[in-house]
Amino acid sequence: MNGKLLLAGLMTAGIAAWMASGHLIIAGTAQEATPRPPAERAEANEEAFRVRTRTVQAEERGRLLTMRGRTRADALVDVAAETTARIAERPVDRGSHVKAGDVLCELDKGVRAAQLARARAEEEKAQLDYDAASKLSGRGFESQTRVAATKAALDAAQASVAEAQEELSRTTILAPISGTVQEPLGEVGAMLAIGGVCATIVDADPIIVTGQISERDISAVHMGSEANIDLVTGEAISGSVSYISRTADADTRTFTVELTVPNPDGALRDGVTAEAHIPLTTVKAHRLSPGVLTLADSGQIGVRTVDTDNRVRFMPVKIAMQDSDGFWVTGLPETVTIITVGQEYVVEGQTVDPVAEADAT
Repeated sequence: MNGKLLLAGLMTAGIAAWMASGHLIIAGTAQEATPRPPAERAEANEEAFRVRTRTVQAEERGRLLTMRGRTRADALVDVAAETTARIAERPVDRGSHVKAGDVLCELDKGVRAAQLARARAEEEKAQLDYDAASKLSGRGFESQTRVAATKAALDAAQASVAEAQEELSRTTILAPISGTVQEPLGEVGAMLAIGGVCATIVDADPIIVTGQISERDISAVHMGSEANIDLVTGEAISGSVSYISRTADADTRTFTVELTVPNPDGALRDGVTAEAHIPLTTVKAHRLSPGVLTLADSGQIGVRTVDTDNRVRFMPVKIAMQDSDGFWVTGLPETVTIITVGQEYVVEGQTVDPVAEADAT
């Protein structure tokens, strides 16, 4: 009996000691009866996410702003008639080179010469009347009223002569500018009304390249800047910025820019598609592959970088230019470590395990 009591006491003491230990043995494994706090367990179990990185250095880079547009002549003038008459002669044809003041069309003069002769005759008569009245008035035989009336008649006659001369001169249509004659052209024998086109003159020296530049880039363009221009016809030319609009297009928010290109031989044509490359000031930029660019929650474009504490940082960038090697961006420090693989799986402030591309296997 005493042995049984002793065995029961030993078993009771063992059970008490086992319960006090806080461990439960199940199928040969032990689990903590009292788990550690969540923060402590997370710190013990969490491993830093591994990302691949590359350290890049800023480089001096000349920027080019590309402007697409077209060529246009410096002047394109439709030379119109200022009187109504039939075209009697047209000494020029398509492709003719004319200088300012050359005759383009001779219109039928009709009765205009006769009207001028009559006006001159009336002017002479009015002059005689005025001279006679002035002499008589000086001798006291004519009133001042009569003198004033003859003077008014003389002025009217002189005005009629000037009007008849102007009307007659309008029958000869002269070139207002130098250039090349092109269509539309009036045909000999055709009746021209006031405003009817006798000939069209295009002055293509210089030729103008006109295009639009966005509001983000317009402040970088300056008067007199030289530019290389490629035409769709295969010609490569150069010109300089001669005009920058002060107001933006209300719909596109772009500004008109014009470049002037010398064209002494007239080889360049009006209306040709052109692409101008305007050099801008040199900037320090980083060359990046498009694959490393990402978007912030706000939609801003940038890259994810790793700081000295191995924490992720988002840095916004601005694309300065693009070439066959990728994008050149500004907005980053002189030297920066960017995440090249895994940037889509990490967030701002997260601690990561960076592996440089040179060390990656």
